[in-house]
Amino acid sequence: MMRSVIAAAIFGAIVGSGLAGGVLEARAQTSSSALAIHNFTFTPQTLTVKAGTTVTWTNKDDTPHGIASADNAFKKSQALDTDDSYSFTFATPGTYQYFCYVHPFMKGTIVVQANNG
Repeated sequence: MMRSVIAAAIFGAIVGSGLAGGVLEARAQTSSSALAIHNFTFTPQTLTVKAGTTVTWTNKDDTPHGIASADNAFKKSQALDTDDSYSFTFATPGTYQYFCYVHPFMKGTIVVQANNG
């Protein structure tokens, strides 16, 4: 009986470690980063991320804003009211310029680096 309990405990530890490793690996491959829209500015104005990162813009202003790519590299957002968010996953390395299509003077940059690991 005791051997069965010990064997089950060891098997459970091995399986649990394998599952935890898989979860950590999945998190490492997909990450997220946040941008705030506040006082008619993007914070940070330039954000550097690894390829595969999902960037989320959240409007903290009382005025609607919208996110659009300067070169149509990604689909523009709907108008974002206060506390609304828009997300896009940047899969390809490069420099992405974006702006608020409601207030075109608001501009920002996403720098996407290769994901080497």
